[in-house]
Amino acid sequence: MTTMDAISYRPARDELAYTFGGRMPVAHIRSGDILQVHTEDCFGGLVRGPADLPSQVCRMPYLNPVCGPFFVEDAEPGDTLAVHLASIVPARDWGVSSTFPHFGALTSTSHTATLQPPLEERVWVYDIDQQAGTVRFHATDSDHTVDLPLDPMIGTIGVAPGGFESRSTIVPDSHGGNLDTPELRAGTTLYLGVNVHGAMLALGDGHARQGEGEVCGVGVEIATTTTLIIEVIKGVPTVWPRLETDASIMSVGCARPLEDAYRIAHRDMVGWVGDLTGLEQLDAYQLVSQAGRAPIGNVCDPNYTVLAAVDKLLLPQPQAAYYGMHARLRQHAGGPR
Repeated sequence: MTTMDAISYRPARDELAYTFGGRMPVAHIRSGDILQVHTEDCFGGLVRGPADLPSQVCRMPYLNPVCGPFFVEDAEPGDTLAVHLASIVPARDWGVSSTFPHFGALTSTSHTATLQPPLEERVWVYDIDQQAGTVRFHATDSDHTVDLPLDPMIGTIGVAPGGFESRSTIVPDSHGGNLDTPELRAGTTLYLGVNVHGAMLALGDGHARQGEGEVCGVGVEIATTTTLIIEVIKGVPTVWPRLETDASIMSVGCARPLEDAYRIAHRDMVGWVGDLTGLEQLDAYQLVSQAGRAPIGNVCDPNYTVLAAVDKLLLPQPQAAYYGMHARLRQHAGGPR
């Protein structure tokens, strides 16, 4: 591992990106660098209260901005980019969520058209208490409040797609993108396959917390100060995004319908378990079938996101994934937090 340098980047509003691919880099970084970035929320900070309806204060399609892209020196197609989330800190003491007329899992959309009336557009404001570690929900039609655990995550992170493609930041796919999984919290290492010279890493769309599935389509949206440690793993391809924590390995699948996202994630996990343990394919399949978990990222975006997760302790003497990259990056990040 190379000696790490710290780089801080805070974008101006006109430097925010809305695609993966198709943009020039905002900065160059090297394998081994520590990168601290300020990310905006999915509304670009324009929704601040109940009167700020997204349809009125945001300009479509300029939603879900990301910070970047960052050109990673020595990253080439066929390599894997390891991105360790060292810390994710809310940049404000509030976050927002909303419902949209034709967006979310429980309303009519362009993909699932019905004759039902569209949902009301409404905004919720959440109080964030970092010291207490809470996110306070306020009902809008009653006096009910409840404190939920603060669990910051990055909703959108990825690299440029291959084949000269440019993809909206709202779309999750094999390049990463709007994965919207709570598993992308501090302490997690994300592995992304590199598709273009320099990888072109970008991230944004922080959430103070989010339920699995993100059923209304919007988490508790926040701006963040996020610290990443970047490392290039040469000559090792990664077809679909993978995650590693101290306890688990996870494969990510993105597709519609939901079962295809599930299949992608679990097909990758069966292969990964076999590679790490030497188990024959059907033995690995059986073990994943009985020991695996399937956290859902989102069921609202143009593609849905499902994870396949297995606890490392349940695997027979596994090799360290990606040559032990997660443990090394975790150590440099200061260990468990």
